[in-house]
Amino acid sequence: MPKYRPMLSNYAGRHHDTTHDYTGINMVSTVHILGVLLTVALLLAVSWYSGRKVKDAHSFTTGGNSGSWMVCGALLGTLAGGQSTIGTAQLAFCYGLSAWWFTIGAGLGALVLGLFYAGPLRRSGCTTLLEVVSREYGHKAETVGSILFLIGIFISIMSQVLSSSAMIGSLFGMSTTWASVAGAVLIMLLVLFGGIRSAGAGGIVKLILLYLCSLAAGIVVWHIAGGLTGLGNGVDTVYHSPALAQYNGLSDIESIHHRYGSPFARGFFKDMGGCLSLILGVVCTQSYAQCIWSAATTPKARRGALLCALFMPIIGAACTLVGIYMRGHYVTHDELTALQAAGETLPQGLGVIENSAQAFPAFILRHLPAWLGGLMLGTMLINILGCGSGLSLGAATILVRDVYGNFKRRMGLNASPLSQLAQTRLSIVGILVAAVIATLLFHSSFINDLGFLSLGLRAVAILFPLCFALWCPGRFKPSRVLLSMPAGVAAMLLANVASLPGDAVYYGLGISLAVILTGRTPKHP
Repeated sequence: MPKYRPMLSNYAGRHHDTTHDYTGINMVSTVHILGVLLTVALLLAVSWYSGRKVKDAHSFTTGGNSGSWMVCGALLGTLAGGQSTIGTAQLAFCYGLSAWWFTIGAGLGALVLGLFYAGPLRRSGCTTLLEVVSREYGHKAETVGSILFLIGIFISIMSQVLSSSAMIGSLFGMSTTWASVAGAVLIMLLVLFGGIRSAGAGGIVKLILLYLCSLAAGIVVWHIAGGLTGLGNGVDTVYHSPALAQYNGLSDIESIHHRYGSPFARGFFKDMGGCLSLILGVVCTQSYAQCIWSAATTPKARRGALLCALFMPIIGAACTLVGIYMRGHYVTHDELTALQAAGETLPQGLGVIENSAQAFPAFILRHLPAWLGGLMLGTMLINILGCGSGLSLGAATILVRDVYGNFKRRMGLNASPLSQLAQTRLSIVGILVAAVIATLLFHSSFINDLGFLSLGLRAVAILFPLCFALWCPGRFKPSRVLLSMPAGVAAMLLANVASLPGDAVYYGLGISLAVILTGRTPKHP
């Protein structure tokens, strides 16, 4: 066996207490808690210090003078959240190598954003993506796009609150409700007083901590598992149980190897669709565009995006290794229940975790020294909070400038009792309160599935209107562009509900493009 053996479960062959926390709450030491608190305090201090320079709504939402590393930090701070870490490990626990596509897609999205969109976006003179669309296709397109866009971002904010709930609940033994509230409050504190500046400065701290911790996790897994061969043997061993294999829909050793060793375990078009959703979703998300606008110059914006593209897949690789290792050494509560129902007992050497989302926190608590575990837990919590803060800021900016701004124009209102900065901050509070409520209703969802859906919806809603506004102005009728937005989103949702072949994003993008192309106008002379 490896040097670090998984802790044997105390629940094998016995009645399972569903109220018990199986991630190892009893293993949380004072050193763990101190590490988490000190790491979070460091980020909040950096955010507060950076946020002291915020004097108005413009500096709050776009910054305006960030360097390449600040841009990279802001992008990474929003991309490398609970979906990229906890969600990737969770998906790897269930599907192996194919979980890597989430962070590969995010990295490719940052690459495309930097290479092809940084210049045109900054030259547009706009502060939101939908403002770019509005200038070409009118305020109605902006309003419809805003609503659809907000739905996509809100789903992603939900996934961050869900991730923070799992982390905080594991650490402090809190109920799902209070853990969700605590996570949302921390996200508010992180962004309310610093805006994009705090997200960028905090992102640099996270960049250093996350990269070092990811490398440490990958090295530890490689060592205790014995390389790829050891990881594969662990997965084979856990599925020696017929009941466990049947519960997970695996019939033979070939199906096991395909699920955990193939990069397309969920199907080529399904996994590629998820990757495509990440690439296009990054391009079409306000939070990431704000990072580009925050740069002092276009070259600095481009370099920051390229740095982010380099770091993201490496972080995802480490999280994928952790998830596969945990699959070979642990079962979930539901799997243990299935074993007992089939008259089997838990095989010797296997531990128990409450659910697959807690694979990464359980690995840290059970297989790392307390000082390193505390640092990693704090870093992961920072990732989740930073991602949630960046997305919340993007959603609030759209809500205030696009939705509320258009409403004021239609109503003929010239002034508001609150400044734009106060409106943005209040919007962030309202968005996070709604996210907590929604999270409690959908707490059993896969974190990364929410991420794929969220980014896909954003891409389907505005990808083609944005691209045509930037590069093909005057070529398409505004009425067709307006219709393409809800039509594409509806097609994607219907394909998802109907479980059509491939990924739902293909159907949404296809319908959106088809509708726009029916409204071509003659080329200008």
